[in-house]
Amino acid sequence: MVMVKWVSSRLAQSLSAAALMMGMLASPSLAKDPFRTTNPRAISTQTESAFRAMFEKGNYTEAQKILSQADANEPLAFAMKAMIAYMNFQGESNAGRKQALLSEFKANADQTRTVAQALLKSDPLRGNLYMAAGTILDGGYIAATEGTVNGVPRILGSLQQAFGYLDAAERIDAKDPELNLVKGMIDLALATNLSLPLSSPKDAIARLEQTAQPRYVADRGLAVGYRDLKQFDKAMQAIDRAIAAAPDNPELSYLKAQIFVRQERLNESVPLFQKALNKKAQLPPATANQIQREFNRVQQRLSGR
Repeated sequence: MVMVKWVSSRLAQSLSAAALMMGMLASPSLAKDPFRTTNPRAISTQTESAFRAMFEKGNYTEAQKILSQADANEPLAFAMKAMIAYMNFQGESNAGRKQALLSEFKANADQTRTVAQALLKSDPLRGNLYMAAGTILDGGYIAATEGTVNGVPRILGSLQQAFGYLDAAERIDAKDPELNLVKGMIDLALATNLSLPLSSPKDAIARLEQTAQPRYVADRGLAVGYRDLKQFDKAMQAIDRAIAAAPDNPELSYLKAQIFVRQERLNESVPLFQKALNKKAQLPPATANQIQREFNRVQQRLSGR
């Protein structure tokens, strides 16, 4: 039973990471598609603005305001709304508010799949991508409501179904930068937390290094993956590239601080934790609280306590 609980807990963590990564499926307006120099997709300016607020600036408060009037025909908008609701759910202590956030998460996860289903006819590649997104988000709801032990069979089923949609997208265009970004990041999140046959860290890294766009999102994913694989020099190279492209994102400062801590370079992590915490008001409470906890532990170690 102890082993079952450990595996199911790791699975839930991996699923949460994969669900968060679905928010990186963005494609801005026709003239600024960050994934493709050819055949760009027509995505609303509103969706682009929300994406950039969330992943370039790390400003979830701004992104949530932009998404308050979501584009009804864009599954990414609903995926990002679901992601924000889930992160707020994780950090909420009030039972009533927590339940409301869970319901909000579920509604937006369902809407992601509904809109993706409609997109399958006009853009089957992105339609399948967002069917995968909605399915992974649904797995997150199962983990939240049924628990990490009882929900394991259904969670695994959701993951298998999601990979079916991703495989369908890959059959359409295996070189698509957006597809390789999404699949690479999901594969890496699962492979570095669980040894599942669904994913391979080697293949995931190759996708992110060779084909995925935009680079600052792919490099962030590589930094997380290399960190978890304990390849810290490569993790540092990747996070430095991401920060150079998106210097205002506090989550990138936090990630670099984590890499320094894993290397036992505690003093070098301090200004990065401080830089991230200077913008804690724009982060989800759960993220800000986690950064503060990790910074407190570093300070305690440095003071010898």
